Amino acid sequence: MASEQTYATGRRKTAIARVWLTPGNGTMAVNNQELVEYFGNIFFEPKIAKPFAVTETLEQYDVKATVKGGGKSAQVEALVHGIARALQEVNPEMRIPLKRAGLLTRDPRAKERKKYGQRGARARFQFSKR
Repeated sequence: MASEQTYATGRRKTAIARVWLTPGNGTMAVNNQELVEYFGNIFFEPKIAKPFAVTETLEQYDVKATVKGGGKSAQVEALVHGIARALQEVNPEMRIPLKRAGLLTRDPRAKERKKYGQRGARARFQFSKR
C-alpha cells in the first residue's frame, strides 16, 4: 500500500457497507463495479456526494466499498454512513459539519419482528364474530 487508506463501516437496516477511502480524484467503486452500474438510477448520486459536499472534499478521495444485505436504498444509506465515518477518521475536524448534517448517526430503525398468533408485527388475523 503506497498511499494512506482509511477504513470505516456504515450500516442501515440489514445493509452493511465496508468503505475504504484513499486520496485520489473522486472515483467510486461498489462491489468492484461503477456506481451507476451497481445502483442503476440517478437518485442516489447527490445522496452519496453529500458527505463530501458537507466537508468540502469533493473529488479529493477515491471510494472503494463492498455492500451486502438489505435493498438498494438501504445500501446507499449504509454507504453514506460509511463514507462519513471514514472522512471523520481521516480528519477529526470534519466531525462537526458531518454531525450537524446528521451523517454520523446510525439510523436505528429496523423491521419489527412478526409475533405469534398474528399475521405480522402488528397486523392481526381477520376477526369474525360469527
